[in-house]
Amino acid sequence: MRNLGIIGTNWITQQFIEAAEETKSFKLTQVYSRTEEKAQAFVEKLGKSNINLSDSLESFFASDDFDTVYIASPNALHFGQARLAIENGKNVIVEKPSTSNVREFAILDTLAHAKGVYLFEAARQIHEPIFKKAQEFVKDNQDELSGATLSYIKYSSRYDDFLAGNLPNIFNPKFSGGALYDLGVYTVYDAVVLFGAPNSVDYEAEILNSGIDGSGSLTLKYDKFDVNILIGKTKNSYMPSEIYFGKKTLLLDSAGDINRLTEANEEKKLTELPTTKSDNPMDSEAIEFARIMNEKDTTSYEKLFDYARKVNRVLEQARTSAGLVFEADKEE
Repeated sequence: MRNLGIIGTNWITQQFIEAAEETKSFKLTQVYSRTEEKAQAFVEKLGKSNINLSDSLESFFASDDFDTVYIASPNALHFGQARLAIENGKNVIVEKPSTSNVREFAILDTLAHAKGVYLFEAARQIHEPIFKKAQEFVKDNQDELSGATLSYIKYSSRYDDFLAGNLPNIFNPKFSGGALYDLGVYTVYDAVVLFGAPNSVDYEAEILNSGIDGSGSLTLKYDKFDVNILIGKTKNSYMPSEIYFGKKTLLLDSAGDINRLTEANEEKKLTELPTTKSDNPMDSEAIEFARIMNEKDTTSYEKLFDYARKVNRVLEQARTSAGLVFEADKEE
């Protein structure tokens, strides 16, 4: 079991800690927050004791009581925090997207390989058994693959606040927010892992008055088919996602959090595929990240890292096509 430090005291951090400890992959030893009071409140919420607390990133990363850090701060903070972690010799698990742009990703790529540490992007759905079942179905029917429609549209709990005249991080270009860099990351990961990197990317976005995308549609073009992606944080949709194989279709109940896979044959008969799903969707990634580090499985690591590299490239290509600019893009 590896020792874990965390940055971010929100629900997703709690979920990862629970997954890490349920699977005996990581043990929480230190928590960073901007205030020690907030870190203490988080630890108490977890029902834990004897956890070191820090309100200074420098002292946090200088600590020798953890070797891996999980970062779940706002998007724009990922790069700086991950860079500091790597410079201090820590392995990094960072929530997706790991960076705001390709320039930042290339810097972390070079630094992590030079330092000999691991840098994981926490795309938890691609590690789940139910996603691997979909991946297996696509591989088995590769010759008939003829496109896909992926949908992940969910009304944000912060959108009402935005409509009231405030500027939550998720709708703020300063924090690299918006639909594409939130829900859209899931769909792009689906496409890259299942179909590979596209030849071209186009994003038609609904731009909010903050300069951030509230929703939109992407078209990823491949040699023989297109993948159409619908994303949004300003409305709700209950449309399933579909992968097409001529007369046959694979239905996914969600492009972001798959709970059910259904095959439709040419007679339109629906057959639900047998799958497994953990109560905690982060279990599988926690197990895999720890396994790769413990076994020094370079092959599996580089495969995951290449997915992250391609996803971040697609995200930037999509933003460029839609004219979306983050504050991070202006940094030298």
